[in-house]
Amino acid sequence: MERPLRLVTANPLDQLARTLEALLVVASAPLPVEELTAAADDERERIELALGLLAERYHEGRSGIVLEAVAGGWAFRASREASEACGRLFERPVQRGLSQAALETLAIVAYLGPCTRPEIARIRGVAADSAVAGLVERGLITESGRDDGTGGAVRYRTTPMFERVFGLESLSQLPRLDDLPGDVDDLRERLHAVAEQRSA
Repeated sequence: MERPLRLVTANPLDQLARTLEALLVVASAPLPVEELTAAADDERERIELALGLLAERYHEGRSGIVLEAVAGGWAFRASREASEACGRLFERPVQRGLSQAALETLAIVAYLGPCTRPEIARIRGVAADSAVAGLVERGLITESGRDDGTGGAVRYRTTPMFERVFGLESLSQLPRLDDLPGDVDDLRERLHAVAEQRSA
C-alpha cells in the first residue's frame, strides 16, 4: 500500500538564511544588517540569528568560502587555503603583494587620513606620487576632497575595499601604534608634526 505524500515545511529561519545567502552572493560589497533587514523584509533579530547560522555553515576550515563581518557589513570571501588559487584565477592587482613604499603610504592614510600627497611625503621623507597612484589603482585608497590651502591638494582616505582586504570591520580595529613591533617613535613624531601643521 502506498504511503500518502507528506508536505515537508521548511524551517522559517533556514529559509531566511538561504535568502540572506543569496543576497550576500549577488552583492558587490559587504551588506550591513540594516540593508539585509530591508532587502529580506524581516526583523533585525531574525536576520542576526540567520546570519549566525550562515556564519557557522561558512567558517574557516569548514568551507571554501567564509562569511565574515567586515567593512561595516557582512560578506563572503575565499577561505585562506583557497585564496592563492582564487588570486591566480582573477589576477586582481589588490591580491598581489604591496611594495614597502605602498605599505608605508597605506599605513599613513589609514592612521592619519584623509591626507594629501605632500603630507604623506613629509612623513615618509620621500615623494609619494607613485605609491599613492598604485594604491588608488588597486582600490585601497580614494580621493576625499581637497585641501583648503593654496593649490587645493587632493586628500586621500582608505576605502571599504581596504577594510575588506585586511579583514577589518572598521578603521577602529587597526592596531594602536604602541602595539606595533619595532621602533615607532619616529613615525609617531612625524604624524604629530603633520597633524599640528594641519590644525595651525
